[in-house]
Amino acid sequence: MTTEKKHRIFGTSFASVYPLYLQKIAKKGRTKAELDQVLRWLTGYSDDELARLMAEKVDFEAFFAGARLNANASLITGVVCGVRVEEVEDPLMQKIRYLDKLVDELAKGKKIESVLRA
Repeated sequence: MTTEKKHRIFGTSFASVYPLYLQKIAKKGRTKAELDQVLRWLTGYSDDELARLMAEKVDFEAFFAGARLNANASLITGVVCGVRVEEVEDPLMQKIRYLDKLVDELAKGKKIESVLRA
């Protein structure tokens, strides 16, 4: 058992953050369908699984514990909140930052193929 305090985002429900992601990308003309496509690509969840997880208000820890992270997720690089995502040491925080980076790229107008590392 670690004595390290967990970051509060780990216990935050994914469902409470999803509308913020949606709001951020919608300001730039992006759609819910595009956000959901990014989520499916990163996590391996289906639309039904995503809906269930949001309805159950699972936290980020549980959300990513059940995810089947895309094999190309390690290709996600860059800076989020002043930290390079590829250098984040905590595996869960890195997955959260991967998602943050993908949402940022959507909001900046990158082509979906580029966001999905296609």
